[in-house]
Amino acid sequence: MKTTIIGRKMTVSDSLKELVNKKLRKFDKFFDDTADATVTFSKKRSMEIIEITIIFRGILYRAEEEDTTFNNALDAALDSLERQIRKNKTRLEKRLRAGAFVRSANDIEVEEEGEFRIRTKTFSFKPMNAEEAILQMNLLGHQFFVYRDADTLDTCVVYKRKDGAYGLIMPE
Repeated sequence: MKTTIIGRKMTVSDSLKELVNKKLRKFDKFFDDTADATVTFSKKRSMEIIEITIIFRGILYRAEEEDTTFNNALDAALDSLERQIRKNKTRLEKRLRAGAFVRSANDIEVEEEGEFRIRTKTFSFKPMNAEEAILQMNLLGHQFFVYRDADTLDTCVVYKRKDGAYGLIMPE
């Protein structure tokens, strides 16, 4: 797995880089050499935040954790990633490395997610700009809002981020 380590407004020490590479090796049983992992370190107030994103065969695996130390946040993020993979193992088996889910003696049993329950909702798209969409999202009390951009007529999504800011997703 190719690993990229990024420090946001900080320098990541060599010992931390070695630790990340060592701990990510446990995912070699799921992914082959074509997987790309990006590990981002940042600090916010007294908390240390780690974000791990793995891209493999068009599927994105992501975990973000914050803790008082990077080591604790790294362990929590890796556990979260492994839980995600194991929870969806039936759906992922065709895409992951062969034999990825062969049970070993120290494996923990994770309840597998059953069928997806999908609730369908339809609504008409009114062309608007991003500010109007954010206002509408806040009025509805939602975390995201899908709308049609008034200028380009593209379908876009605005969403509220954990840090209180807003995000905009739009097609290329």
